[in-house]
Amino acid sequence: MTSSIAAINIAKSQLGLDEDTYRAKLQNITGKSSLREMTEPERQKVLTVFRNEGFKPKAARGLTGKYAGKLQALWIAGYNLGLIRDRRDSALEAFVKRQTGLDRARFLHFHDDAKLVIEALKAWLARDGKVVWDKTPQSWLVCDGAKIAWAQWKILNPGADLIMRKGFDGEVLRISCSSASSLAGVPDRGWQPVMNAFGERIRSRKAGA
Repeated sequence: MTSSIAAINIAKSQLGLDEDTYRAKLQNITGKSSLREMTEPERQKVLTVFRNEGFKPKAARGLTGKYAGKLQALWIAGYNLGLIRDRRDSALEAFVKRQTGLDRARFLHFHDDAKLVIEALKAWLARDGKVVWDKTPQSWLVCDGAKIAWAQWKILNPGADLIMRKGFDGEVLRISCSSASSLAGVPDRGWQPVMNAFGERIRSRKAGA
């Protein structure tokens, strides 16, 4: 469903139009009683008439849909890795549209399209952010948040590795405010403040470079 069709359906409800009145109005405005048969300019003409009759589109909200959370998380990860300047949902939408041609209705609600975008974002973070998504024997390096935070730390501390982590453990435990005594005990949600804090450091460093 295109955004114009969705908007017209909302207008129909908002204006209290019954089915017969609604179809008659469409026919009167465009000569067609079906939205599917209309061109996009014709649907925009319908919207203009409905706006003049009192339809008030609601302000656009952030991304919604069953894949929105995963996509937003990856987008913010890119922001915290210093790869993305604009963390807003609108920037994510523009990126996806530019890279794939998919509109929000497709990549937010359809599995195959969402998977395409998710894999593209993960590949970008792996290539330019050096995030390693592969499975690892390290018990603490399992969730995506830990993998992203570790990639951030290596940006901030060149030469850090899994044996000589250069203070990574202490910083994670301090920032996450976790009662855990080791990285393995940090819950998945505990990595979010760590990623955000490391992200601020990365952006500050880039700004001062």
